[in-house]
Amino acid sequence: MPHADSSLVPEEVKTKSQFWSHVYTQLEPLLDGQRNWVSNLANTSSLIYNALLAFPAHFGSEPEKAVNWCGFYIDSHRFPRSGTELHIKDERLLLGPFCGKPACQFINVTPGRSRGVCADAFMHAETKLVADVESYPGHIACDGETKSEIVCPLISGDQVVGVLDLDCLAMGGFDDEDREGLERIAALVVKACDW
Repeated sequence: MPHADSSLVPEEVKTKSQFWSHVYTQLEPLLDGQRNWVSNLANTSSLIYNALLAFPAHFGSEPEKAVNWCGFYIDSHRFPRSGTELHIKDERLLLGPFCGKPACQFINVTPGRSRGVCADAFMHAETKLVADVESYPGHIACDGETKSEIVCPLISGDQVVGVLDLDCLAMGGFDDEDREGLERIAALVVKACDW
């Protein structure tokens, strides 16, 4: 099967629970035999993004208000340091592989100075499900059209190594079924990568 076909959603998939199980089973072979986190995060963001676009039932009565961004922010300690970065004292999440419009290159996660959904998910090591981003304190708007968001931490052992972030054009675009499905996918991705 061509790799691109993994983002197709069969007609028999009708519910969100079935959808996320399908995405999980499609992701497993894409990650098999590859330990590089950049490659694995690139395929994961592409699969989730394109599968969601291929499953308009996910967004109910407003299928045109679908996911508009899916990607990763990674703890800056996972990247080699260059001489120009040595003076930066703030802890940061750096933009990783994603699908969607250009995004913020980094997010501050220094205690007392951080803000936004990704920073909170990272610092508290818990999924953040936001039905209305405008009502979220400190929300960072990379795309002004985004209305809702879900961010899952990537937890490896006792370390949070990054986050999986999805944005949606609809209010309340994600729910607890999405949280369960994405947390399961985040765990699979973490296990498949050398961090």
